[in-house]
Amino acid sequence: MMAQFSSQKGRPIAIFGGTFDPIHSGHLTVAHAAMQRLNLDAIYFVASGNPPHKPKTRPAAFVHRYAMVALACSGHRGYIASLAEAPDPEGADVCYSLDTVKDFRREYAGVHLHFIVGADSFLLLPTWHRHEQLLEACDFVVANRPGFQMERLVQGIPPRQLAKSISTNPNIIALRKSSVHLLPTVESNISSSDVRRRVRQGNSIGGLVPKSVEDYIRKQALYR
Repeated sequence: MMAQFSSQKGRPIAIFGGTFDPIHSGHLTVAHAAMQRLNLDAIYFVASGNPPHKPKTRPAAFVHRYAMVALACSGHRGYIASLAEAPDPEGADVCYSLDTVKDFRREYAGVHLHFIVGADSFLLLPTWHRHEQLLEACDFVVANRPGFQMERLVQGIPPRQLAKSISTNPNIIALRKSSVHLLPTVESNISSSDVRRRVRQGNSIGGLVPKSVEDYIRKQALYR
């Protein structure tokens, strides 16, 4: 299900996918940096429904994760909580990023599309479903984390996908049909697993997640 949004300025848009269990302040920092760097018109936060790479522990129900994403997006112009990967009622379908990107390309034909991921996730790209097609279907925006060497990102790219000419911008990896944009100054030690751990231990998560998300977690008794 697509959230309707019309780009009136011809500016690009981005998909920010993830489990968001829960969404935290680090995610919003990355989104803000990407919005400013690429002059994005909108960022669609896509909470995964039935991800193919399932975590070791079952995430919170989609309805809760989506609700927290919607709360986090509230008040931020251009941040849109998307139901693009809402789970199938029968729970049978797996959500692949390539399919999501194709859906967005059909919905917003002619609008330049980016896909936001963290550096660790990008390194795992070769394990994603039809990852080479995904690399050709949109540009990627990769956020850094503390201690990560950005040169390692090339390891996640098949050599045949690299452009013959090297970009003069050190923060752009030129591919044959797309580009990888690096956000080297965006670093965050916040992780969803740390937020969940702190909740289980009864510790404060103030500042780690938006206040509205903190209140939701408390009222719904999540992660206890």
